[in-house]
Amino acid sequence: MVDTKRFMKIKREASSYREVCERVKDYKEVAVLRPEEKSKDQSSRCMDCGVPFCHWGCPIGNYIPEWNDLMFRGQWKKAIDVLSATNNLPEITGRICPALCEYACVLGINDDPVTIREDELDIIEYAFKQGWIKANPPKKRTGKKVAVIGSGPSGLACADQLNKAGHEVTVFERDDKIGGILRYGIPDFKLDKSVLDRRIKIWKKEGIEFKTSTDVGAGYKLSKLKKDFDVIVLAGGSRFPRDLKIPDRELGGIHFAMDFLIQSNKRVSGAKIPSGKLIDAKGKKVVVIGGGDTGADCVGTAHRQGASCIVQVELLPQPPECRTKDSPWPKYPMLLKTTSSHQEGGERHWSVSTKKFEGAKGQVKKLSCVKVEIGRDDKGCMLIKDVPGSEFKIEVDLVILALGFMHPEKGLISQLGVELDPRGNVKTDEHYLTSVKDVFAAGDMRRGQSLIVWAISEGRRAAHSIDKYLMGSTRLPKL
Repeated sequence: MVDTKRFMKIKREASSYREVCERVKDYKEVAVLRPEEKSKDQSSRCMDCGVPFCHWGCPIGNYIPEWNDLMFRGQWKKAIDVLSATNNLPEITGRICPALCEYACVLGINDDPVTIREDELDIIEYAFKQGWIKANPPKKRTGKKVAVIGSGPSGLACADQLNKAGHEVTVFERDDKIGGILRYGIPDFKLDKSVLDRRIKIWKKEGIEFKTSTDVGAGYKLSKLKKDFDVIVLAGGSRFPRDLKIPDRELGGIHFAMDFLIQSNKRVSGAKIPSGKLIDAKGKKVVVIGGGDTGADCVGTAHRQGASCIVQVELLPQPPECRTKDSPWPKYPMLLKTTSSHQEGGERHWSVSTKKFEGAKGQVKKLSCVKVEIGRDDKGCMLIKDVPGSEFKIEVDLVILALGFMHPEKGLISQLGVELDPRGNVKTDEHYLTSVKDVFAAGDMRRGQSLIVWAISEGRRAAHSIDKYLMGSTRLPKL
C-alpha cells in the first residue's frame, strides 16, 4: 500500500441501499454500487498486514490484500486478473456472500474491518463496464467429456474450471433455466438474474453446453449418461427441507420456504402460476418460522407481495450485536444480523417454539407458541425448556417454514448406488470421488447445506481432482 495507515484516517462506510418506500414496490436490487473514488478510499483501509487472516477466512482463498492494493492504485485491469484467479463468480459473491473474510480481517480486532465484499463487487462490475470480461475458449481440447448434474454455484464453478482445462463439459439442469438456487432460491432484490445470465452467456461462448429441463435419472436415462461421458459430477445441492412435524401440519396455507421463493422468482421472470397452486402473501398475515438468511429472503418477498403484516420467529435466543468470548477473532461469530428485508418492516421474535397449528375450514389461522430457554445438559448438549406460563398465539393466514435442509434428494443418487454419510449426504474420498467409479460429488450434496462461497470452493477443488483423474496431472489450482 502507498499509505498503510489510511485505515486510521478513513472509516468504514456500509453499503448504501435504495429507500425502503421505493424498493418494496419492485424486485430490483436494493443495494447501490459505490462511485469509483469511494471504492478506492475504502480499499485503501486494507493495512497490508503481515499475516492476512482474510485469506484464512475465505474458503476460496481470494488474494484480498493484493487486489485491494491494485484497486486503490487505480490498476483495475490487474485487480480483476487477480480476483478472477480464485473466484469464478465474483459478481455473485460480491452481492450475497456473508463475507467470512471480513470477520477474519486483522483490522477487525479493534476497528471496523475492510469492506472486502463491496470491494470485490466494485472490481468485477468495473471490469464488466470496461468490456474486459470476454469469452476466452480453451485453445486445445482433451477429448474427455464431463457431465455436471446441477447448475448451482458448485456445479457452475466446477464446469468453468474443467472447461478451462480443455474438457468438453455439459451441465444438466432439471429446471427450465440455469442457476439452481442462485436463480430460484435468491430473490431478485438481492441478485438480479441479468447478472447470472451475463456470466452464463460468456460460458456458452467458451464452449460449455447447458441442457435445461433435463432430469437425469428420470427423463434422461442414467445408462445414456454413463455411456456418453467419461466422468459424472453430482452437484445437485441439498434440497430436502427440514419439516416442522407438529399437530395440524396438514392445514392449507403452510409452505416450505423454497417453494415460496422459487414460485416468486418464476413469477418475477414472467411465469404464470395456476391460481390453485399460487402462494401469495398479498393482504395476508404472514409468519416466517426460521431466523436465517432464507427466512429473511421470505420476509423481503412477502413485503413485495403486499402482506398486511409479517412476523418472523426463531427457536434460538437473539444473538449478541458484538463478539463474545465464545466467538473470538478470527472465528466467524454468531451475531445479530439485520438484513435489508428486516429494515423494510415486520416483527422478529426470538426463543419461540411453535407447538401446533390451528385452523378453520382446512386453512391455518393461528400458531400456538411458547417462549423457551436454552441450556446445556450434563454432557454439554443443547437443552430446550419451555418457560411455564409463557404460552401465546399468533394469528396467521400464511406460514413459511424456513428451517434449513436435511440432505440431497435421493432419486439420482439412489440409482447410482453411491455411498452416503451418516447425515445422508454423498460420501467421497479426499479427491471428491464417490464409491462409484467415475462419479464425483461437490457442493451441498457432499458437505451439507452451506454457503455460496463454500459451494464455489467445492466446485473448484473437485475440478482439480477430476482433471488429474482424467489426465494423470493437472494445472488447475486446488483453490
